[in-house]
Amino acid sequence: MTEGGSDSPEGQLWLLADRRPQGVDDDTVSALGKLGEALEWVERARGRLYDFHQMSGRADLLLGEAVDELAEAGHRELAQQLQAELVGRNVLEGRWTFQIVEEYDATYWTVLRDSHQRALDLLVEGRHHVYESEMKEHRRTHGRRHHEQRPEPGR
Repeated sequence: MTEGGSDSPEGQLWLLADRRPQGVDDDTVSALGKLGEALEWVERARGRLYDFHQMSGRADLLLGEAVDELAEAGHRELAQQLQAELVGRNVLEGRWTFQIVEEYDATYWTVLRDSHQRALDLLVEGRHHVYESEMKEHRRTHGRRHHEQRPEPGR
């Protein structure tokens, strides 16, 4: 691997990026752990929102195909009614699902993500997952294979 690559000490700084900086108290680590967990739940909710977006879009495409097939089968009046009422319809007032996703990202997800990073930068030198790192240290069986604190360098 080249200099600065993932095998070099500089390339593996992430291995230490979850360690508590000196002088940071337990209450701060706990609070940042909760803030991080809140962000993780929002990430999961955002994923469901993307599921909703893709499922709704796929349903609209299938609806369009069904309308075409109904028309071809001689049910033109029903097909025209479905076409006018449902194909391409907004799922919320003035919005298709992509607009819902974009608004969520702009007005909530990005704000929480940026706020989380700002709190980490301010309180723990930008380090992520300090709470989880300490939980791992507490729960693992020291000296036992598959309970190592970190991967071996270069792995």
